[in-house]
Amino acid sequence: MNDLTGKTVIITGASSGIGEACADLMAELGANLMLLARRAERLETIAKRLREVGARVETSVCDVAVRAQVDAAFEKAIGHFGRVDILVNNAGTMTPIGHLGEVDPDLWADAIDINVKGVFNAMRAGLPPMLEQGAGTIINMSSGAVNSALEGWSHYCASKAAARKLTEVGHKEYGSRGITIVGLSPGTVATPMMDQIRESGMNPVSQLDPSVHIPPEWAARAVVFLCGDGGRQFAGTDFSIKTEEGRALVGLPPLG
Repeated sequence: MNDLTGKTVIITGASSGIGEACADLMAELGANLMLLARRAERLETIAKRLREVGARVETSVCDVAVRAQVDAAFEKAIGHFGRVDILVNNAGTMTPIGHLGEVDPDLWADAIDINVKGVFNAMRAGLPPMLEQGAGTIINMSSGAVNSALEGWSHYCASKAAARKLTEVGHKEYGSRGITIVGLSPGTVATPMMDQIRESGMNPVSQLDPSVHIPPEWAARAVVFLCGDGGRQFAGTDFSIKTEEGRALVGLPPLG
């Protein structure tokens, strides 16, 4: 597993699920952490726990859909740690689940703001310091929804497909300049978002047995894999741990 000693990592959506699992694992591997999320109390709880075991952690209460807040968080990270090496673009929302003609249009627009504009805002803030350093890694959390049409998920399928294109275009524009931009498609993960999906009862994903969902710690291990040569190998694409090959590369148990 990649040694992250001295690396500065910014994680969006860090207050639960995959984001929190990434914070735990990356702290263990020596990273300096800037944790971003909207829930101040949860952020501070996580930061306190990690500081107690010696991690260097800062937090920023941040809505990724608001560019000024994202820019301020990156400036704070650079002020504390002097650089930004890795961005884990993890923040996302599954609200609102429902048919196109019935969902609240404002909530639908909010999902696009978080899942698309939020990814862009963080990439836009992270690229200048990474380019100045001549190196950096951006990992955009993706989904199988990129290639699917799922009932009730018009916002999620559309926004994840758009984020996938940000990964592809970002790689085309900056891959030759020392920046690794890669997506991660983790499959279904046992997070609060999966609880929301199950409660909706809509489309086959909600009917999956909870035993098939991977723990967020496995997704975090895949993120760390992408922070090194693994990310460069799959740059410009969505790396998947829904396949035997992907799991083997990360060191996860085989399927089934």
